Amino acid sequence: MVIDARGADRSGSRPRRDVSRPGLARRTRAVPAATVPGQDEPAPLVEPVTMRLDGRVALVTGAGSPDGIGYATARRLADLGARVAIVSTTRRIHERAGELGVTGFVADLTDESEVGALADAVAEQLGDVEVLVNNAGLASRASPEVLRPVAQLSYDEWRGEIDRNLTTAFLCSRAFIGGMAERGWGRIVNLAATAGPVNALPTEAAYAAAKAGVVGLTRALAMEMIADGVTVNAVAPGTIYTAASTVAEVKQGMGTPVGRPGTPDEVAAAIAFLCSPAASYITGQMLVVDGGNSVREAQFR
Repeated sequence: MVIDARGADRSGSRPRRDVSRPGLARRTRAVPAATVPGQDEPAPLVEPVTMRLDGRVALVTGAGSPDGIGYATARRLADLGARVAIVSTTRRIHERAGELGVTGFVADLTDESEVGALADAVAEQLGDVEVLVNNAGLASRASPEVLRPVAQLSYDEWRGEIDRNLTTAFLCSRAFIGGMAERGWGRIVNLAATAGPVNALPTEAAYAAAKAGVVGLTRALAMEMIADGVTVNAVAPGTIYTAASTVAEVKQGMGTPVGRPGTPDEVAAAIAFLCSPAASYITGQMLVVDGGNSVREAQFR
């Protein structure tokens, strides 16, 4: 099923959210307690250590490519029992939704009003989102990364990279954290990259700045949401082989300590873990998935 969030019906019973005044409706949660041996004070019980997400509603953004990280993540979350929604900017999401047996939505996630409409549409179709994977922003053949030195980078190009890679994560997170806080449980995983938080290459200043910003957003939001049972983490892929990979990127992947580029499924596995109840004691962290490339001090032959 595909719903275009831009033309969603507003005649339902749910009130349309006011995206210009995002509120965070926190609740006072009753915390179950257990006696800790050797202490008189009770301690909160922890979640069961399980990877299963049975019945939980998960939204994965940027899942339009059949061999991309978003698509692989949606498939893995569905396999773990989640009710999955996927979104991209074009109606090709219809094909991806049909292949995965999930629900697809069309929305421009750099547009505040469309993100609000998406949140309403997902809630109406599937229920309240409990797992959010902010994958939107990675370059594609249809929307390639801007590669230009800072001295030659236009302001519009700079803003475009920031909006696509950072603003999308901000707007989507803001749209769903209130509901997660009210329910006392939630998982947000943001897609960063090694470029920016770990290293950098010439001509990638805007992309690197945006991805470094994703990590800053992740850590700040993790601290804001920690009392509400919501964890916020980031995954930073290195060179991953997708349909959008260039020959230069594939060669770069062959030069990693592992000796090959990573795969979308390998990144999806890391994302799925951070989305699961098993990752309940992990928040504000960045997990690097780069075949050890960021650890190596020098390349030896």
